[in-house]
Amino acid sequence: MKIATYNINSVNARCANLCKWLQAEQPDLVFLQEIKCETDKFLYFECESLGYKTIALGQKSYNGVAILSKSDFTVTAKNLPDFSDDAARYLEVLVQKGNIKFYAASAYIPNGCSPDRRIEAEKLDYKLKWLDKFYKRAVYLKQSGIPVIIGGDFNVMMTGLDVYDERRFQNSPLYCKEVQDKIKALQYAGFYDAFRFLHPNAEGYTFWDYTGNSFVTNSGLRIDYLFMTAQFAEQLKQCTVDKSLREMEKPSDHTALVAEF
Repeated sequence: MKIATYNINSVNARCANLCKWLQAEQPDLVFLQEIKCETDKFLYFECESLGYKTIALGQKSYNGVAILSKSDFTVTAKNLPDFSDDAARYLEVLVQKGNIKFYAASAYIPNGCSPDRRIEAEKLDYKLKWLDKFYKRAVYLKQSGIPVIIGGDFNVMMTGLDVYDERRFQNSPLYCKEVQDKIKALQYAGFYDAFRFLHPNAEGYTFWDYTGNSFVTNSGLRIDYLFMTAQFAEQLKQCTVDKSLREMEKPSDHTALVAEF
């Protein structure tokens, strides 16, 4: 089974790239973030014509998450339970693949950055509160005993391996202890970082800014993750960054992270 996460940065702008990649790679399950379209305007026909059952949670111009699956599923959460939020950032399903079932969720964690220090403080507070509710939901799913996998843009670098230049991000909401501690808590609760599980010393960048020739110079960040419970970790064969999407014409500034089980 192949599972991928990809911040597409607008499905309308990246439709051709997505369809080409789906046809070539044939992932079984795909988590998308930043679809940047309203729920009813998602690319359902295009995805379903390629063999994917599809669910989206969107909003106009910003945010938005989606899940594409070759297996049947039921929707178990649209946005985080018990958290009032106008932003479409979390979508969760229970997948039924043959006689196996597992929870799968697409998550788009708040960025938290702003050039205005006062506004950034407010955004960081929102990010931390969102992560608290996310942690609570993830632990709830794990306690069910059913395997769980969560993919998404987590907007955090955990160590110096995950960022091309630490100095540029000192005290940034993308690279601060408060946010890192929330992710560490998730790991202490029994969620494994799929890429780091197999590649403890590799860079694994998944994002390159559009400016400054970042992709060519490999000035990247590792901010996209697949977190999984032990049932998935025991079956993990490989986890790789697929740069082909970033190399396409008019790409997203992210590329896909792909795990095989």
